[in-house]
Amino acid sequence: MKRLGLIVNPVAGIGGRVGLKGSDGLDVQQRARALGAVPQAQERAAAALESLRPLAGDIELLTAPGEMGETVARRCGFDPHPLSLSQRKSGETTPEDTRCAARAMTDAGVALILFAGGDGTARDMSAAIGNDFPVLGIPAGVKIYSAVYAVTPRMAGDLAVEFLRGGRVRLLEAEVLDLDEEAYRKGQIITRLDGYLKIPYRRELVQNQKVPTPASEAVQAQAIAADVIEWMNPDMAYLLGPGTTTRALAERAGLPKTLVGVDIITRDELLAADVGERQILEMLERRPLGLVVTPTGGQGFLLGRGNQQISPEVIRRVSRENIRVICLASKIAALRGRPLWVDTGDPETDRLLTGYVEVVTGYHEKIIYKVMAGS
Repeated sequence: MKRLGLIVNPVAGIGGRVGLKGSDGLDVQQRARALGAVPQAQERAAAALESLRPLAGDIELLTAPGEMGETVARRCGFDPHPLSLSQRKSGETTPEDTRCAARAMTDAGVALILFAGGDGTARDMSAAIGNDFPVLGIPAGVKIYSAVYAVTPRMAGDLAVEFLRGGRVRLLEAEVLDLDEEAYRKGQIITRLDGYLKIPYRRELVQNQKVPTPASEAVQAQAIAADVIEWMNPDMAYLLGPGTTTRALAERAGLPKTLVGVDIITRDELLAADVGERQILEMLERRPLGLVVTPTGGQGFLLGRGNQQISPEVIRRVSRENIRVICLASKIAALRGRPLWVDTGDPETDRLLTGYVEVVTGYHEKIIYKVMAGS
């Protein structure tokens, strides 16, 4: 009987929907809760565990205690063996809890550790066990620049099943990248390489690391902006998702734009900057909104990475026909045939967005590209 480890960072991604652009630090987590944020990491872990149900009688599941893994495992029908972590304080978790759990699981001889979190959690895993032991990330954070995560929680479970069954899954050293969240909140993208983790790898199931947009592509972004401004209805307002391509659209209209936030504009006015889910829903009570969004470079996520403010409820109320996808042609080419992804955390909303979408790649230049659901 093989042993599988499970670690959940229960506050991963808590800052996403309320527009805090990250979850690192107790003060940010407290602000997120004060703004009404609801943690999503347990549900993300549960989606991965659903794929593992067929192996429930053939594996021994070791978890961190309580909300760090044990609780969600029991809810999903498993009979886990929670570890005793002396550093863990009741009712709260710290990075050291993650590191302690990872070391305890390697000592216990698990075949693989699944961990739910974001880039900070991956950094903690790397600090604890280095790159000598197989692990795999369940994406639950806000941004996720690191290449150690499956594309979606369900795919994390699928890949874990294949690995545990002895399938033809090779092990790969993948980069652990972390973003300076304070700089990120100020619109600066500052990443650092924090190490490597060894992961089971299948190209179609593991996400690429995030790739920034080169400054040399500014002219193409302006061409896209010109096209979209012609498309925009002067009587409507629009949500602009994060990114340099959407920022070019605002600049073309003569408006300011937060690089990593979600803003609300008309063709000639900034209505609200750096909004969270609650503010967007309040605006939708007063007027209809469209949405302009661009996928993450190198990864191809339209929704569900770095723009959780655009929640499932927001998407349903905007409606698919009012969503415009824009992307540099070079970013589409970099996907090498992989689809665009939506991973909102709500399967019904994800299905609403799947199929084929028109993508604006230049002035009066469009392609049709496949969108797939993460759940």
